[in-house]
Amino acid sequence: MEIRHPIHPEHAKRLTTDELRNNFLVKNIFKQDEIKMVYSHIDRIIIGGILPAKKELSLEAGKEIGVTFFLERREMGIINIGGKGSIKADGTEYLLESRDGIYIGKGTKEITFKSIESNNPAKFYFNSVPAHIQYPVKKISIEKATPIRLGSLEESNKRTIYQYIHPATIQSCQLVMGVTILEPNNVWNTMPCHTHERRMEVYFYFYMPENTVVFHFIGEPGETRHIVVRNEEAVIMPGWSIHSGVGTKNYTFIWGMAGENQAFSDMDHVPMPELK
Repeated sequence: MEIRHPIHPEHAKRLTTDELRNNFLVKNIFKQDEIKMVYSHIDRIIIGGILPAKKELSLEAGKEIGVTFFLERREMGIINIGGKGSIKADGTEYLLESRDGIYIGKGTKEITFKSIESNNPAKFYFNSVPAHIQYPVKKISIEKATPIRLGSLEESNKRTIYQYIHPATIQSCQLVMGVTILEPNNVWNTMPCHTHERRMEVYFYFYMPENTVVFHFIGEPGETRHIVVRNEEAVIMPGWSIHSGVGTKNYTFIWGMAGENQAFSDMDHVPMPELK
């Protein structure tokens, strides 16, 4: 498990391109028949990818979280972006098609992952955060997620936000998670931008064709930077940072949040003249 430490906003102003990428960008999330995990000390979120091509994989607790099983004091959300797969949680099996999601609550001891077809393996992307209340396991498809339609073609930001793990859809302790899909000919997300000091956020970009990139903006409103992001890469963002992106074509991403509340509308909007 890779460990990432928080970065103070004053420190972030002095980071080079490589230093920004090393601290905030997560690459190589999926490796065949492995579970990749990155532990961020920002709200102690763990993000990762699970690609069980030729064998079944089991989620284990490591020394980094100091417990006897992974979800002893945590909850997790998983969204499958690959072929059909199976997740077994304490003996109950759940089949996940592409873009299906599942919430697994605190206290679940045994969790395993496998693909239905090895030549078209599942790709399970997950977020896990500390939890103090136990909620039941629930599967959800994108058709059952709560949709929010935002933006316009004139502003190049017409998109649909699908709330998978959210009070409007599935109850959790603190994790909020979903998918945003930009429509064709739309390239901007979350602009005008905002921050939310009460919550951190992770963006995971996927379904991006080769040679397509997203310029993901990070930093304080008056001191912005960008990180070039490619397919199946993620960006970890502290609460003090804006989080916006513009692509060379439309794109899709999974967002996950943890912090003080689950209020989707709790945002500190940034007036466009304040951006630098």
